Amino acid sequence: MKTRVAMIFGGKSVEHEVSVISGIQAIMSMDTEKYEVIPVYMTKKNEMYIGNDIGNIEAYKDIKALLARSQRVIMINEDGRVRLTPFPFKKFGKDRSTEIDIAFPVVHGTNVEDGAFQGYLKTLGIPFVGCDVTASAVGMDKFIMKAVLKEGNVPVLDARLYTLSDYAGIDGMLDNIENEIGYPAIVKPVNLGSSVGISIARNRVELTNALDDAFRYATKVLVEHAITKLREINCSVLGDENDAIASECEEPLHTEDILSYEDKYVSNSKSGGSKGMASVSRKIPAEIPDKLREEIRDMAVRSFKLLGCNGVARIDFMIDEENGRLYFNEINTIPGSLSFYLWEPVGVPYKELLSRMIGLCLKRERTEENLTFTFDTNILDSASFSGSKGGIKG
Repeated sequence: MKTRVAMIFGGKSVEHEVSVISGIQAIMSMDTEKYEVIPVYMTKKNEMYIGNDIGNIEAYKDIKALLARSQRVIMINEDGRVRLTPFPFKKFGKDRSTEIDIAFPVVHGTNVEDGAFQGYLKTLGIPFVGCDVTASAVGMDKFIMKAVLKEGNVPVLDARLYTLSDYAGIDGMLDNIENEIGYPAIVKPVNLGSSVGISIARNRVELTNALDDAFRYATKVLVEHAITKLREINCSVLGDENDAIASECEEPLHTEDILSYEDKYVSNSKSGGSKGMASVSRKIPAEIPDKLREEIRDMAVRSFKLLGCNGVARIDFMIDEENGRLYFNEINTIPGSLSFYLWEPVGVPYKELLSRMIGLCLKRERTEENLTFTFDTNILDSASFSGSKGGIKG
């Protein structure tokens, strides 16, 4: 009997459209001899839909029409089994619920990749592919991530974190950045990906504009001193916190100082439809010395394990060509296109990559089944809230 996998994509995120592309790419590459794949589209309101055309990329040219001929569903755990159940509920008629064995989220960005959606799946009791709640949240928050990696002696650029209260007094904030960081400065929303809201400032006017843009997308913003002679190298990792391997390295090519959203998803798709991160101009393998390649791959695996990741992730590194220093930049815990293009050069085709990710999900499920989550006690038998001394002491 085939394992039923709900491939979930979309969601309330500025990276919604990218997720649709990544999700349908994955659906088209799944091993259909082992898995029955059920495409599940999440709208920008996080409403879930299934239907005959949900896995058809052409249908997303008219999403309103697509939803009109699809079925909205919600996930329900009934007797330990999770079902996709039509919603609103019908009082009469046959139950058309679809039972699923595994959830496979291929979602990007805030609200879906940051632990929020993973927490929902965990509470629901469905095994899910990829990082758990903690690793997803830490991987999305660039400031917390840096703190964890610093503790593990992974080199990262120093940064300052600013909040909406700092932004309310922007003149003082600008002075602080100029004194503490200097120009050029790179400004980033603390919890977004796909280069959304990221820009480089070389003077006070550009810095003001960069902060205005970043605070459109997040309530906290990270500012770092920008590397002027920057070279970017990326590497993917597959595994879990106990055992992981690295992919081939790539060097993405871009039109500006940083790899922009347009570089990633728009500029290479004009002739045939976007292919997500698979369409980015890049050199694979990256043209770097063997020693540096292995240093990057080793650091990628070490960082992946330190952050407690699971499944596949892509880690982006920076090289300061003025001094040759290598820095961890950021991690994508659910990377665009699941970084399949980095695994094919080392002999792991996309179909196998997806199967290994599902295997890691099931491995984690088996491990957690052996843990104790309950503690038998008779505390409720003697609990009382009457009298002045009633209550429970923790």
